[in-house]
Amino acid sequence: MWVTWAALVAVAVGGRIWQPTWNGEPLWNVTPMAAVALAAGTVFTNRVVAASVPLAALVISNLVLPGYGSLTMAAVVHAAMAWPALLGRLIRKASDCGASSRLIAIAGGSLASSLVFFLTTNFACWALSDGFYPRTAAGLAACFTAALPFYRWMPAGDLVWTAVVFGGMALVARARITLTAAETA
Repeated sequence: MWVTWAALVAVAVGGRIWQPTWNGEPLWNVTPMAAVALAAGTVFTNRVVAASVPLAALVISNLVLPGYGSLTMAAVVHAAMAWPALLGRLIRKASDCGASSRLIAIAGGSLASSLVFFLTTNFACWALSDGFYPRTAAGLAACFTAALPFYRWMPAGDLVWTAVVFGGMALVARARITLTAAETA
């Protein structure tokens, strides 16, 4: 169990610190955080253990990344990153309904994670800004509009990372089955 926990945290830390680029431009928010949180929620039945994976990854990676500007904003980011771990229970339940239901649940969880992160963190940015955005509907719309370039690649990145993380976990599970079968033969 702890090897899986540590491996997921390591993937999240490495992927969060490394930001891919496209034609020299950074692809903001293309990280494995949502994928790792979803995977943790699927693998670990204990919600606290599952949520501790993305939270530990944030704490470790924040040692080298810039801060959030306030404790409130940090709390919002941490909550938004831990939330996908809670979706893991839904993915486990969908697995009981078959492979196609599991795939839909995984993809839906990935996209929901992107959207929840975008909405919560940018709402918090608007609410916490000191006069940068007016506390009006127009100010909130301006905040969300200004954040769109940072969101542009996030859903695609979350889907790709989710495929990589869940695909990797499936390969490890198959390798274990093959090794166990070879040992008993």
